[in-house]
Amino acid sequence: MSQLGHVSALSLTRQTSVINVRSPHSAWKCGLCFGSGQMTSLSFGGGDSMGDKLKVQVANSVVVRSRAEDAGPLKVACIDYPRPELENAVNYLEAAYLSSTFRTSPHPNKPLEVVIAGAGAPHDWLNSERFRHCTCIGLAGLSTAKYLADAGHKPIVLEARDVLGGKVAAWKDDDGDWYETGLHVFFGAYPNMQNLFGELGINDRLQWKEHSMIFAMPNKPGEFSRFDFPEVLPAPLNGIWAILKNNDMLTWPEKVKFAIGLLPAILGGQSYVEAQDGITVKDWMRKQGIPDRVTDEVFFAMSKALNFINPDELSMQCILIALNRFLQEKHGSKMAFLDGNPPERLCMPIVEHIESRGGRVHLNSRIQKIELNDAGSVENFLLNNGTVIRGDAYVFATPVDILKLLLPEDWKEMPYFRKLEKLVGVPVINVHIWFDRKLRNTYDHLLFSRSPLLSVYADMSVTCKEYYSPNQSMLELVFAPAEEWISQSDEEIIDATMKELAKLFPDEIAADQSKAKLLKYHIVKTPRSVYKTVPGTEPSRPLQRSPVQGFYLAGDYTKQKYLASMEGAVLSGKLCAQAIVQDSELLLARIEKRVPEASTA
Repeated sequence: MSQLGHVSALSLTRQTSVINVRSPHSAWKCGLCFGSGQMTSLSFGGGDSMGDKLKVQVANSVVVRSRAEDAGPLKVACIDYPRPELENAVNYLEAAYLSSTFRTSPHPNKPLEVVIAGAGAPHDWLNSERFRHCTCIGLAGLSTAKYLADAGHKPIVLEARDVLGGKVAAWKDDDGDWYETGLHVFFGAYPNMQNLFGELGINDRLQWKEHSMIFAMPNKPGEFSRFDFPEVLPAPLNGIWAILKNNDMLTWPEKVKFAIGLLPAILGGQSYVEAQDGITVKDWMRKQGIPDRVTDEVFFAMSKALNFINPDELSMQCILIALNRFLQEKHGSKMAFLDGNPPERLCMPIVEHIESRGGRVHLNSRIQKIELNDAGSVENFLLNNGTVIRGDAYVFATPVDILKLLLPEDWKEMPYFRKLEKLVGVPVINVHIWFDRKLRNTYDHLLFSRSPLLSVYADMSVTCKEYYSPNQSMLELVFAPAEEWISQSDEEIIDATMKELAKLFPDEIAADQSKAKLLKYHIVKTPRSVYKTVPGTEPSRPLQRSPVQGFYLAGDYTKQKYLASMEGAVLSGKLCAQAIVQDSELLLARIEKRVPEASTA
């Protein structure tokens, strides 16, 4: 397969200029950061790279423009790679088959009207500044609706506010710049998500990056360490090679002890992985004789990236599931960024698909109460404006904390609902900072900060087409763990973030802004994000079909194998839709029984 090239850390001394080269094989122009002194740099949109040589196909046009200022080391500023070959992976095929069952199964003569609630809770609770980003319908609800529509049913989606997306929601400020709920990457190991992009015909909206994981080096400010996965090797050899070739973070004795410690997980398979729910990452590592430095160097960053908490809290099951996907699938750990804001570039195509098949999506429709009938099942959803919404089946696709808040009293003692008390959303803060210049010490990729306050970050002015800027950087950063910061002021959070950035960019950023100037910032606080994957929570995760007839759940906290992630949300929606389709005859019989009773009354 044709691959785009990678260039880094080249210093040239020639007359300064920038050359833009477009290839007919790519719609996205990519660029290079500039080296000190006089030099030439390339900005290109496509090409082929093999080995150490970079071959750029000069095609449609070449534009030369002068550049006066000096700059830092020459590096690729943005470069997109072809979509990896995912279609032959076992998990991708399983996900594709599940999708196909909705399209190919006989469609009902009488479609079910399924009401899907994506938001709720008391008005004052949700409208407070602290909780204002908790309420959008997300990928779980949209996925449920999409696959129900594929099966011939009529979903009715209720969104509390005027924006879709849930944990992938985004907003546009007065300058026309977008800021998001979270920093999202799409892994090759997300089979249901990748199928969804294909089913919607929007595969081209994913910007695939080189197959690497890049970590900042706290003991060497401004430097990075890379795990590069070679394309020529199959899994798990490509992952093993990436670990063995990295000598910056782990010593050879540490690598050997880590490998030996992982053997039970490799040999024990899924049953072993599931059994590790009851132990933290830190305790599991010590139990396996793996040095604490391995946890500190690698899994401190991974834990925060996966669940926004530290390894002394995170269940080891979460880490093992991620490692299993990354090591068993050749492209599992390969990442892509969406090419623009998620509400328009991802959520709207799902909405258009739903509506094209007779479904409906209503904004500004906040749930106030789940009203029950005499039998204890759902009679209707009552909205804040007094509107009553009835359907043949009902789905709650909110975060688990909102579900618990709106749960009818008559249901709270049912074991199915009572065990939800152990599931609690984890707080997280997303920070966006616009600078007055282009930062040089960065990559066109997701970066693991290894900071005590920050998790992952990216220069979105480089990684994302819609956010691209040739003159200014926009860093999007995940501030986690955020338990102690969620109630702090935006100014306090920005001050703390700038101090951490001064360590990551020592030559370019200073906490007092004596170097790069902060033009503006946006902070999005989510006090209850994905469920906190601490030891002992796995048994509390509910199946999508509840014991209340006609009532279902969707959300990454429900039972599915991808835990708290976008992939888990999409899969939960498919499993919820599958349960409703399987129950459709029973639900229709319930409706037919209810109609004569109503007419008699």
